[in-house]
Amino acid sequence: MRYALLVSPSSNRVYAQSAPALAAAELLAVGERVLDGAITHVTQTTLGSVDYVTFEAPDLSELSRGWLSNLAATFALYRLDDDGRLSPVDLTRWDQLDSDLITIQKYSGKTNEAFTKLLLNVTLAASAFAAERRPLSVLDPLCGRGTTLNQALSYGFHATGVEVDKKDFEAYALFIQRWVKDHRLKHTAVQGSVKGLPKLEVELGVTKERFKSGDTLRLTYVSADTHAISQVFQPRTFDLIVTDAPYGVLHGAHSGPQTARKPGELLQTAIPVWRAALRPGGAMGIAWNRLVLRREDLARVLAENGLEVCDFSQSFEHRVDSSIARDLIVARLA
Repeated sequence: MRYALLVSPSSNRVYAQSAPALAAAELLAVGERVLDGAITHVTQTTLGSVDYVTFEAPDLSELSRGWLSNLAATFALYRLDDDGRLSPVDLTRWDQLDSDLITIQKYSGKTNEAFTKLLLNVTLAASAFAAERRPLSVLDPLCGRGTTLNQALSYGFHATGVEVDKKDFEAYALFIQRWVKDHRLKHTAVQGSVKGLPKLEVELGVTKERFKSGDTLRLTYVSADTHAISQVFQPRTFDLIVTDAPYGVLHGAHSGPQTARKPGELLQTAIPVWRAALRPGGAMGIAWNRLVLRREDLARVLAENGLEVCDFSQSFEHRVDSSIARDLIVARLA
């Protein structure tokens, strides 16, 4: 059968131009890694002056429908009949929390929410847990103001973030506590410390009944250098590690007073720490700027740390601005 995926609109003009190609790449990655190659003949198609990503697939299983419903680009999904008619396919969204958790924050340097979702999806698809619908544990070791944490929580995952910038830590701590209060979600929020480092713990229930029964989502946010992860968390704690490598100097390659300006130096020293925190079968997804770090160099660092780099049939590289050509790389721990 043929299907047509209507790509979600984006207010970011540059990202909107890349969205159809990224949607096709994500679709193929999920098809290859999760759906046993069932997705074929993926192409960008114009139907009635509207752009779609079309593809062929067998009758949709529950697993296929779930993944296709939750691709970062999916606005609507249709079966494309032989006569050109579009028949809507009911979507089964994974989101458990209101969408404004992800969209309401606006600040300079924020990663596009659609790309954050894509990175999380592709990392999940590469892991051993892609077919499971349980509360996975997600770590963003360079989490800024929590875009990845919010997407993980929305999926019903437990979210952990580490961020060295105290202003970002304070801003997100204020935001998330205000958000759960405004949405009248039953929760507990405790600000304290671990190993002398500022820490926020939030436990929330999607419904009052789930909170009372102990069926809760956990958010942990620590203000620390990313290399402190080995001091704060037990080894093999996280199912997924998902992060956007920084382009500035906030995250140094070591914890001393001198910081490294090149992300390659940071990743060289940080990836071994992150790898130790990853469970077997887990996956690590990193977005970075290809203009300042070659893909083969990043792949080499991952491989040297016992991670198997995943090859995808279509590139995720896209232009963000004149100085950033963003790409992603995903590797799995056997």
